[in-house]
Amino acid sequence: MTMSENDKFAFVFPGQGSQSVGMLADLGNAFPIVRDTFQEASEVVQSDLWAMAQNGPESELNRTEFTQPIMLAAGVAVWRCWRQRGGAAPTVLAGHSLGEYTALVCAGAFDFGAATRLVADRARFMQEAVITGEGRMAAILGLDDDRVRLVCEEAAQGQVVEAVNFNAPGQVVIAGCAAAVDRAVTLAKAAGAKRALELPVSVPSHCALMRSAAARLAERLAAVEIAAPILPVLHNVDVSRAASADAIRARLVEQLHRPVRWVEIIQRMAADGVAWVVECGPGKVLAGLNRRIDRRMDVAAVFDSASLDKALLKGGGN
Repeated sequence: MTMSENDKFAFVFPGQGSQSVGMLADLGNAFPIVRDTFQEASEVVQSDLWAMAQNGPESELNRTEFTQPIMLAAGVAVWRCWRQRGGAAPTVLAGHSLGEYTALVCAGAFDFGAATRLVADRARFMQEAVITGEGRMAAILGLDDDRVRLVCEEAAQGQVVEAVNFNAPGQVVIAGCAAAVDRAVTLAKAAGAKRALELPVSVPSHCALMRSAAARLAERLAAVEIAAPILPVLHNVDVSRAASADAIRARLVEQLHRPVRWVEIIQRMAADGVAWVVECGPGKVLAGLNRRIDRRMDVAAVFDSASLDKALLKGGGN
């Protein structure tokens, strides 16, 4: 089904956690622009990001300092394939955590090279904010948001542990000090969580432990040129559009130490009449979450030639 001019659709971009060895290999073989995009990013960070994405090792691919520029390049590469094939411009964009930077690049707010340098620095600030092993993240499945917040309050005992990613109904990620997160996992299981499991990440994102990284990011962002987005972008921290460069900077700084409100972002899109959502990048993480948030919205994940062709049938491409 081809979209009509009145159909509203959104593009969303994943963050860390969607990367995998061999990602986008099919698109890279079919579209030179994919490898060109990775080459642009590689020159900025002085590492061969395409080789790392294709060959690993997984331990390197999962290092925050590499994951963030790789995921940025991946989302931008898929977006460029979509536009090169004549895909229509979406009504609105959003990105999960790091994916918000990808959305801003595709919306015209950031130059891609400047954004690559920025997210590489962001990754370094985050890694340096907490000594390796002292921070932790965990996913809590099967408890409502308020119960997860109460579990975190009880588990804190003077340390930091917070609900930081509201990903879907009954799926909340927590982050903070390792011992406090461990206590929260135990309490969540006792409270009836279906599952509560540690995530394989080295940085406890979106919690108060990231405040020092956020302060450094604020200084870094002050020197980055930001244009008015050509397309609207919904931000993680307040589910709204930023009207100015300074407002975008403020939201990106807050995003580092405040929760990702993904459920509300998708609900806002639905309320605004968005009929379907295209996940742009490796994997299908956001597509899966979006189905749980609002089953009335159609979803598509674009990560290879076949999925691109299928989405373009609706998006008016060729």
